[in-house]
Amino acid sequence: MARAVQHDAGRAFGFGVPIGALGGLIGLGGAEFRLPVLTGVFRYPARAAVALNLAISLITVTAALMVRTITLDLAPVVALLPVAVAIAIGAVVAAYIGVGWVHRISDVQLRRTILLLLIAIGVGLIVEAFMPGESTGLLPDVGVSALAVAVVCGLVIGLISSLLGVAGGEVIIPTLLFVFGADIVAAGTASLLISLPTVAVGVARHTRRGVLSDRSDRRRTITPMGIGSVIGAIIGGLLVGIAPQSAIKLVLGLILIYSALRVFRH
Repeated sequence: MARAVQHDAGRAFGFGVPIGALGGLIGLGGAEFRLPVLTGVFRYPARAAVALNLAISLITVTAALMVRTITLDLAPVVALLPVAVAIAIGAVVAAYIGVGWVHRISDVQLRRTILLLLIAIGVGLIVEAFMPGESTGLLPDVGVSALAVAVVCGLVIGLISSLLGVAGGEVIIPTLLFVFGADIVAAGTASLLISLPTVAVGVARHTRRGVLSDRSDRRRTITPMGIGSVIGAIIGGLLVGIAPQSAIKLVLGLILIYSALRVFRH
């Protein structure tokens, strides 16, 4: 892996906490905000930053799923399982293919792709700020057509996950809410269930290619930033309700677009 500028584990932890808190405020892991930091602050090449971000996402998703399993009633998720499994199937397939693309395309093409996807997610956050919090869904009844749509959605989600190194919650949750009419709490848990195998496949593919083989990166970046992100997400979750969700999404969408343009526009 190409080397980044030297930084200690404390600095990675220090960035992980506020990034995790930002994600926790809106129910995400914060991976979309980590990527500009890994590239712009720690100076990792885009390809290495995506792999590291995916490994950190695996830590945050696993921790979040464990917490939800202990603290929440999983009964509402049962009704979503057919859709969640269909999305996961598409996402895993796309993630497997997407990691191969990450290693085949040029650095310039990868940075352009990252820039466009981060801007799209930023715009999505801004749009969500003005949308109603509840939806009956376009396909509330689970049938063959709904499952087919779920697989297609999963393919898109898996590509985004592999190209940005994110868990995909920023796409999965709105999909479950506005396409399949899921409850927000159930959607959050189902999102983690979908993300876990998707991210795991991506991490495994990067590991086989030797991108995550450097122990110093695991010690100085992945582990401390992952732990910081988990702590931050818990803090962010506790702060939910203090500030309006719509205002938070609007501000974070603008921040994400600005940081993406600043880091990846060249």
